[in-house]
Amino acid sequence: IELMICWFNDRPLQSRGKYLLIHTTQELLCMVGEIRYKLDINTLHRNLEDKHIGMNDIARITIRCTKPIFFDSYRQNRNTGSVILVDEQTNETVAAGMII
Repeated sequence: IELMICWFNDRPLQSRGKYLLIHTTQELLCMVGEIRYKLDINTLHRNLEDKHIGMNDIARITIRCTKPIFFDSYRQNRNTGSVILVDEQTNETVAAGMII
């Protein structure tokens, strides 16, 4: 699944990191597959080299889930096109995302 996320946590996003995905009423484990790019919020240009996603950064990533989910893109349906990522160890909300 491809997501645009806004990162909320002081600890940076871990490539190949495992997180809890909350989508509608489901909670399931997911793993970050790839960090495609980080968006420069001042110029709206894609930074393909900088893969460090820290607090308040916006990035496009891919994830793999442990079980299938039914979703729409965020443009089609906000309810089934949005997700929340939670750190499974600390139970902190680390990101909000839109499915592309």
